[in-house]
Amino acid sequence: MLTRLSLAAVLASVLCLTACGSSSGTAAPASAGGGSPSLTVFAAASLTETFTELGRQFESTHSGTKVTFNFGSSATLAQQVTQGAPADIFAAASPATMKTVTDAGLASAPTVFVRNTLQIAVPEDNPAKVASLEDLTDPKVKVALCAEQVPCGAAAVKALDAAGVKVTPVTLEQDVKATLTKVRLGEVDAALVYRTDVIASGGKVRGIDFPEAGQAVNDYPIAALTKAPAPDLARQFVDLVLSQQGRDVLTKAGFQAP
Repeated sequence: MLTRLSLAAVLASVLCLTACGSSSGTAAPASAGGGSPSLTVFAAASLTETFTELGRQFESTHSGTKVTFNFGSSATLAQQVTQGAPADIFAAASPATMKTVTDAGLASAPTVFVRNTLQIAVPEDNPAKVASLEDLTDPKVKVALCAEQVPCGAAAVKALDAAGVKVTPVTLEQDVKATLTKVRLGEVDAALVYRTDVIASGGKVRGIDFPEAGQAVNDYPIAALTKAPAPDLARQFVDLVLSQQGRDVLTKAGFQAP
């Protein structure tokens, strides 16, 4: 009997230890569920390369922070912000698209941080021999433009009006990157895009200056959003963009100081 009782006691102890150990092992660590700090930036497509670089710099000085970008047409991004998309920062390619957000009370006191101008982008071998805006009026020349409701399209309209020429595009794209892609793939002979996007192509397209570009310069404003999930990080990222460090990255890419 004593042997049986001792065996029962041992078994009970083992079961208790196993149960206690199991409970302790499955307990969630104190940091679980908190996650790493994150920052979400909505930015014009033409800022893709520069803001990606600034995001890397920001992460390197903010240990554990993850910067996520949503690049696209400023008009589309502004609409997404006003419809409640979670974001901390909005950087637009025009004051008009930023105004959509500020009028909704979702940003205040945006700051213009750079300016951008248009170029005629053509394939590297320029098969249509385009040299000016006037050449784009030739019906044999296939032209791509940004849609008028997006900043690069609105700027193109201003430039063409200033030159007194009418161009009939074969396609209207929703952002400047898509417009430039048409040139890069040889689907069109020319497009009006930002100088910075020509530079970012790494020589895959050629950029042609034209005098009327000076009458269609785009100012780029940036603002931390009033409902930013990470307001402190948002302010710090805006400070980076406005700093000399940020300016160096942007001007190297072809942007102009405001």
